[in-house]
Amino acid sequence: MSKKRPGGESLPSAPSTATDRSPDREVPAPTPTPTPAPDPKRWWALAVIALAQLMVILDGTIVNIALPSAQHALGMSDADRQWVITAYTLAFGGLLLLGGRIADLVGRKRTFVIGLAGFAAASALGGAAAGPGMLFAARALQGAFAAVLAPSALSLLTTTFTDPKERARAFGVYGALAGGGSAVGLIVGGLLTEYLNWRWSLYVNVPIALAALLGAPAFLRDRSGRRGGHLDVPGVLLGCGGLVALVYGFSEAGPRGWTSPSVRTPLVAGVILLAAFVWWQDRAASPLLPLRIVKDRVRAGSLATMGLATVGMFGVFLFLTYYLQVVLGYPPVRTGLAFVPISAGIVIGATQIAARLLPRTAPRTLMSSGMVLAAVGMVLLSRLTVHAQYVPHVLPALLLLGLGMGLTFMPVYATATAGVPAQDAGVASAALNTVQQMGASLGTVLLNTIATGATSRYVHSHTHDPAHGGAALDAGMVHGFSVAYRCSAGVLLLAALVAGLTVRPKTPEHAGNDAPAH
Repeated sequence: MSKKRPGGESLPSAPSTATDRSPDREVPAPTPTPTPAPDPKRWWALAVIALAQLMVILDGTIVNIALPSAQHALGMSDADRQWVITAYTLAFGGLLLLGGRIADLVGRKRTFVIGLAGFAAASALGGAAAGPGMLFAARALQGAFAAVLAPSALSLLTTTFTDPKERARAFGVYGALAGGGSAVGLIVGGLLTEYLNWRWSLYVNVPIALAALLGAPAFLRDRSGRRGGHLDVPGVLLGCGGLVALVYGFSEAGPRGWTSPSVRTPLVAGVILLAAFVWWQDRAASPLLPLRIVKDRVRAGSLATMGLATVGMFGVFLFLTYYLQVVLGYPPVRTGLAFVPISAGIVIGATQIAARLLPRTAPRTLMSSGMVLAAVGMVLLSRLTVHAQYVPHVLPALLLLGLGMGLTFMPVYATATAGVPAQDAGVASAALNTVQQMGASLGTVLLNTIATGATSRYVHSHTHDPAHGGAALDAGMVHGFSVAYRCSAGVLLLAALVAGLTVRPKTPEHAGNDAPAH
């Protein structure tokens, strides 16, 4: 029997049985809702998105190895040189939520192109810097445009791939770049610094951005989000202000110490501003970050897993760079190439293992397994000595870390963005990027503080004979790194526990970008 709407229109009846049929006529079976055809250019779109993602992630570390050369060339003081890194992280981490919401309001393809063009221009400006101030400004501009580009790229990927198997493959590529880009940055930075000069660590972004810009108009297709909406200005001021304050406080904790007023004041201010931000988002008519996005238990668990993973992982790049260069005496290029195995492990873990298993394996199984593997790698690194060798001692740890990161990051990206309404895809992607950026900032500073304190205590207790002072310093540095690695292993095991307890036992289905919010 057909049902009637209030206006009198007939609705299609349920599948009929013999008792349902009228003797006069056959009741037609309901026509299934057609599934939208996949975008034929989606794999080319993935290539464009991947280029942009690689550029943004790579730029977080590519300047690290080039920094001593840039400092000497531009006459930077030791106190000021950190601003080459801090200016980028402040703008990037602080403006991500704003960038994600702008992408939702004006169109993700449009903001993707704007972010690419701006990032390329800022990179060219930094490469041509005539003084420290010009370089700091260029790095801040890079961070600001990256804050627009990164959530646009992830949300475009989310809305382009909806089939579970294809989505898993696409997020495998994205997760590999997100996890391995930092290691690639160290490799490229070492090569460019040694064979060209430090300026090319910035100029290299220009051809990458131009290649992506050429492909964006032809291959990217934006699904409409919330056009004509309003920007939550109080939310922008509270949320971005709080994030900037926290990132600044973390960045100053290294050189000044956690007890300095220059550190505690911005950290306290950041916590207060973010608390006010949460209060306001529950009352705003058009919130910057709708709380329904982070109240979902599965999504919140994925975000927490990502945050803890980046807290635990980011010490690797900092400490191992110092270990290889200072303790083992590696030159910059050899140091960069030493990180190839971790990049290879991430690519294999994300694209060949996680992407194949995710359509039929619980995401929390992959995440927890990946974090346990990475924790084992950290434990191996904690056993390094001043006389260790690369192949038997460092290489196995890097391979385990790479596989663990690949197994974790890929399902985190896929799960955290699944089921988000199309109008919120940009800000949901920004929330994930923000958690990753904040975790990296906190992890670098926190683990560096732990390592420095352990080194100081070791050197103080072992430097009795001035003739052995140099050996004690190297041994103390390695001891400090070992303590930090053990702490990292603990954080990664905590991430495995969080993923196991909070993330759904079933594989996420279609992206669900038009699904209602949870």
